[in-house]
Amino acid sequence: MSEQWQTYLAEHQERFLQDYFELLHIPSISADPAYAKDVRAAAEWVGKRLEHAGIEHVKTLETGGHPVIYGDWLHADGLPTVLIYGHFDVQPAEPLELWDSDPFEPVINDGKVYARAASDMKGNLLLPIIASEALLNTDGALPLNIKFLFEGEEEIGSRSLGNFISTHKDLLACDLVVSADSGAGTEEDPSVGTGVRGVFSMQLNVKTADMDMHSGMGGGIAPNAIHELVRILDSMRDEEGRILVDGFYDQVRVLTENEKKQIADFDSFPEGLRESTGFKEFFGEPEYTPMERGVARPTLEINGIWGGYQGAGGKTVIPCDAHAKLTVRLVPDQTPERIQELLEDHIKRHTLRSVDVTVEDAHGTTPYRVPDDNPALKILEKVLSDITGHPVKRQWSGGSVPVTSLFKSELGAESLSLGGSQDDERAHAPNEFYRLSSFKRIQKAYCLFLQELGHFYA
Repeated sequence: MSEQWQTYLAEHQERFLQDYFELLHIPSISADPAYAKDVRAAAEWVGKRLEHAGIEHVKTLETGGHPVIYGDWLHADGLPTVLIYGHFDVQPAEPLELWDSDPFEPVINDGKVYARAASDMKGNLLLPIIASEALLNTDGALPLNIKFLFEGEEEIGSRSLGNFISTHKDLLACDLVVSADSGAGTEEDPSVGTGVRGVFSMQLNVKTADMDMHSGMGGGIAPNAIHELVRILDSMRDEEGRILVDGFYDQVRVLTENEKKQIADFDSFPEGLRESTGFKEFFGEPEYTPMERGVARPTLEINGIWGGYQGAGGKTVIPCDAHAKLTVRLVPDQTPERIQELLEDHIKRHTLRSVDVTVEDAHGTTPYRVPDDNPALKILEKVLSDITGHPVKRQWSGGSVPVTSLFKSELGAESLSLGGSQDDERAHAPNEFYRLSSFKRIQKAYCLFLQELGHFYA
């Protein structure tokens, strides 16, 4: 097996780091329409970077929302095709005052890059591109066929991607998907992701009147929209975190003893999360361990709530409308469609007065699990073990990567994950960072993984 690509990686690290910083400079915030041009600019940057690496047929494709970038290298006759997935959109950087530096002016401190999307996932996005460049410039070819698909809406639930995949099945046809939107544990304790939870999101609106009222006139006479909303929300969970929506747990798959043991390998994570974020005590269903609740149990969370007066001082009004954003993390065998039905039924039963309650922006994706006997999974585990010198654990994620279930249902392809992110890197939070050691290590992992896959199927 040629090792020339290792020399190539070492000789070009400074340029790769410059590329990384260029991409981090682009504030590609998909949730805010004001940044639509920046999301497109990030897409164009990624397309040019693919071409520079030697990837062919690179194109920007429209989705009805933010664009996607596609490229391929398909010259390995008779060998499988791997589709590599990632995203170039980012979370908003607010609250800006909590950052120690400008979130879109990356800085290096103690071997870590600090910037919005440093960890999630612009560093990871570059890894398979760099690996492909190194292999093409040393071996002259890739060890199997490669397609790239990078989207601009992952941080808003990949809303346009389902329809895009459905209408581009021939273009995206593949034998395996590798998501770069992930981690591989640490160098001392490597792991592979073998499952993610699904997610369902919605906005709940309560309207009680046509206008806000003076509380000295409407108080004691008219309903208050915020009170009505809070009462409905409070009816959804008990004081220990159990979800009280009728039928909510009916589809939940019972954990096996082997699954519980696998989850227990990561029992130290919740304590580390508590220490790093500062919450005082664990919360949730007492029948399950914190780690079981974090990766294998469904959740229902209020992500935002607003209504009434928000300015300085006081204003004596009875608000006429109030709103809340909710997300539900789903586990096998729950579906977004069924959860939406159950929530809407629950809301109707707990709307006790003549007020208007509506649901909008409802969407979601199903959970995903990698089959235990997948041969590519075993190859990836061997590669990570060889690189680190440590045994590799299989890990479920409490988060969601919506496209994994889409790739399975639309393309019939299983999805693996390979990236360099670590749990403590403050993704989505101020002072997000990414370890340069991971940036270098996972470049090597991609080269080895692609080579080993090619040898396995040759």
